[in-house]
Amino acid sequence: MTDAVANRARPAPPLWQRALPWIVTLVCFAWLARRIHGAAAREGMSAHAYLLGVFASVSWHRWLALMIPYSAFFFLVDSTVVWRVVNWFNARVPWREILPIRASAYIISILNEQIGKGAMALYLNRRNGVPGWEVGSSMLFIMVCELLYLTFWALVGYAIAGDELPHQFRLVPWIALGVFGAFAVWVAYFRGWIAPHSALRQRPILKAFREAGPLRYAAVAALRSPALLAAVIVYTLALRLFGVDATFVQMLGVLPVIFFAAAVPTPMRAAAITIWVVLFPEREAQMSAFGFVMHNFFIFFNATIGLFFLRRARRELLAAPG
Repeated sequence: MTDAVANRARPAPPLWQRALPWIVTLVCFAWLARRIHGAAAREGMSAHAYLLGVFASVSWHRWLALMIPYSAFFFLVDSTVVWRVVNWFNARVPWREILPIRASAYIISILNEQIGKGAMALYLNRRNGVPGWEVGSSMLFIMVCELLYLTFWALVGYAIAGDELPHQFRLVPWIALGVFGAFAVWVAYFRGWIAPHSALRQRPILKAFREAGPLRYAAVAALRSPALLAAVIVYTLALRLFGVDATFVQMLGVLPVIFFAAAVPTPMRAAAITIWVVLFPEREAQMSAFGFVMHNFFIFFNATIGLFFLRRARRELLAAPG
């Protein structure tokens, strides 16, 4: 079946599924607007003037000096993770050839990170002839590893600075217990220790999980962790530029939760911005402004990196067979 026929045969998502991210976004921003109006009223100001005061107080050249190197560093780490996983499970692809794949996918990821991973799967299918379901399996493997490494660092942050974190973080050890317990069952299933005759694990979309042992999950977490640790430093220093004092260990506990929220498919990372205000409720305007500029600069700067690679990625994709 050709790609065109497959696309025609695939039913369109239902209307509610397409509308849900936008509905969640509207709810998030309506809640944020209400909180900002309340904070501004307590200061005897309009919400517009209050927010302008927050933005005017930030040293933007110092903020850019933090964010530009961090975004570039994240791109290199992220590309290395994709390169390592693809070479384990799919095909031998040089690291330099992964860069245009990962960078170009950032453009699509503006609205949804998971769609961006799907674009990478399509690229590798067309460019390297890897079966699409098997590449999709590698992208799923990366997503599961992200869940595990964020859970691990959230637990580390809670263990170090639990007393400094909002009371909601008391759930972190229980959530971690559930995640790692499920992971143990997951590995046991794909090792054949549970339900050894199950046909489900033989499906192409699960190829990476069949071939991956626990050490490969740990290796991906280790490769990804420098980006999180760099984010702890950058976000802590950037938050101080917005007039909010935070410690590095406190941010180590907070950021994994924020990054979980950033994975929710909402335009402009509305869920992640909202979580900042939930975790720092006494600084509504500062945290709304901080979350908005941090997450949106990050995704748009990465998309700009993608534009530099887009011509090469498009040329290679069109030149690929099929």
